[in-house]
Amino acid sequence: MSPEPNRADLGKDPARVSGMFDEVAPGYDRTNTVLSLGNDRLWRAATTRAVAPRRGQRILDLAAGTGASSVALAGSGAEVVAADFSPGMIAEGRRRHGSIPNLSFVEADATALPFDDDAFDAVTISFGLRNVVEPKKALAEMLRVTKPGGRIVVCEFSQPPSRAFNGLYRFYNDRILPVVAKSVSSNAEAYDYLNESIKDWPDQQTLAAWMREAGWTEVAHRNLSFGIVALHRAVKPATEPAR
Repeated sequence: MSPEPNRADLGKDPARVSGMFDEVAPGYDRTNTVLSLGNDRLWRAATTRAVAPRRGQRILDLAAGTGASSVALAGSGAEVVAADFSPGMIAEGRRRHGSIPNLSFVEADATALPFDDDAFDAVTISFGLRNVVEPKKALAEMLRVTKPGGRIVVCEFSQPPSRAFNGLYRFYNDRILPVVAKSVSSNAEAYDYLNESIKDWPDQQTLAAWMREAGWTEVAHRNLSFGIVALHRAVKPATEPAR
């Protein structure tokens, strides 16, 4: 009998979530492109524009997976650190992109980042905050490692505001996505978790409130693909001048 595939649940045990992503790492990017109908590339481009990376900056790309988003950021000439808590994803990223000189890969827990205070000009996380067992703690950690005046960009699945469109979206996730996932993924059960975690994730206003609670200011968001995804942006307050 073949072993049961590793499948996370809404308890989001870090070891199970990490193990699940280890299993799907080799085909992860291709599967995402198929299941998102190619929209993942549009979302990545929008995130890169929002981060606005520039040469001379240091940027943390958290939950970077195999590094597709990190490569897009590194194209600006900025120094990019791709961090993920899945060893399998990090290994696959190094295999694919290890030759890029201004891109490095680090295994890291979003709730206890292995970086100094004020280490990055910008931090970004795409489709990863939803998988963290303590997302508010992760937002606080990202604030800690960002320089005063630096930026955060969070790209995450969200809740479409249109009731009619949301119904179509749920039908796709509940009925179509599982069938397609079985044909293109080595661990279709992982995408059952994906669907569950999207349903359980809060709406745009709630995530914005979490960011403010963590200490971020100038919090704003805009919807992508009718609200399937939301792009949240904020700034770390500048330090107060010495008195």
